[in-house]
Amino acid sequence: MKNLDFNIFQPTKANLQPSAGRVLIAEPFLQGPYFGRSIVLITEHNEKGTVGFVLNKSTELYPDEVIEDLLSFEGELFVGGPVSSNTLSFLHTLGSVVPGAVQVTPHVYWGGDFEFLKRMINEGEASSRSVKFFAGYSGWAPGQLEGEIAENSWVVSTLDDELIMTRDVENNWEKAMKLMGDIYKTWTNFPRNPAFN
Repeated sequence: MKNLDFNIFQPTKANLQPSAGRVLIAEPFLQGPYFGRSIVLITEHNEKGTVGFVLNKSTELYPDEVIEDLLSFEGELFVGGPVSSNTLSFLHTLGSVVPGAVQVTPHVYWGGDFEFLKRMINEGEASSRSVKFFAGYSGWAPGQLEGEIAENSWVVSTLDDELIMTRDVENNWEKAMKLMGDIYKTWTNFPRNPAFN
């Protein structure tokens, strides 16, 4: 019998290193309501730890239902992660026009002056096409994320800004896996629960 020189359960190419602007894509059997088949945008990664937001888990709430004085906003509220789930954060493509915004990718920014953003939305200068709201965030202590990557819980990759900001998130985990090549494409066929095979 010939031994194969690859394992479909482990990536064949070296992972990128985690850094702001890159994404974490969950391996197919990672469980839990927050991280099962999730894509997490890393917004901060340094000696203090890692911060990111789950991009593909929406709620049944809308930001204008929970944000005081926000007149109308068509986009859903997304689940950013399990940390501080009673706080709101946002990603946007409005650039440095929002005071205090931090650039994460060429066109995606994190945070900034919330009252300024709210005025932009209320005045029709920003919408769900340019802003994505999150309840909570994902956080890792120093070294914790690297340990999870070493255990093959996550694949570090990149994602274009359109997929980062889209509201149509139902199949984004599968799309992200397929973009990475054949081995990862096979992962999309694995059952959510490994007991179901």
